[in-house]
Amino acid sequence: MQEKALGNPAVVGLAGFGGTTFLLQLYNLGILDVGPVFWSAMFFGGLAQLIAGGQEFRTGNNFGMAAFSTYGVFWLALGGIFLGKTYNIFNVGTADIGWFLVMFTILTAIFFIGAMKQSGALAFLFLTLLVGFILLDISHLGGPAVFTTIAAIDLIICAFTAWYIMAHAVLGQQKINLPVGEAWIK
Repeated sequence: MQEKALGNPAVVGLAGFGGTTFLLQLYNLGILDVGPVFWSAMFFGGLAQLIAGGQEFRTGNNFGMAAFSTYGVFWLALGGIFLGKTYNIFNVGTADIGWFLVMFTILTAIFFIGAMKQSGALAFLFLTLLVGFILLDISHLGGPAVFTTIAAIDLIICAFTAWYIMAHAVLGQQKINLPVGEAWIK
């Protein structure tokens, strides 16, 4: 008996990652208030990516499972930080957020190495994510605030890259080929 083909969970994971990353950068640029970022972080970036990670587990994709689950939890935790700070549930200083970001910077560096073995587009996504995290780390740990603005621009590029890779997966089934490039490391 032939097993039924599964949908690609990366489609939803990349959509949620790109969308929530985009909204957070609009917030960082002062264009958007925190409300839409919070709700997107809880559901589209958080819950949807956790589900995508669980589905990647079912397909045997360890990289996708780890990446989507990690960033899904990142968004849920960031949403919790926003909620706690807004309602004074606990004190959260700029340096506290900086160290929170450093943890995800280290994880992103590991994912970047793995992404370089997959495709040029995925490697570029993780490169822009890594650069964005580093810039935000510096800004939150005492560096100039302009680093947040530079990071926001970089991370908007990251968000659009996630959507491009998502479009590659969605449109590929309709025989519309969007190239993602060769792996940076063979």
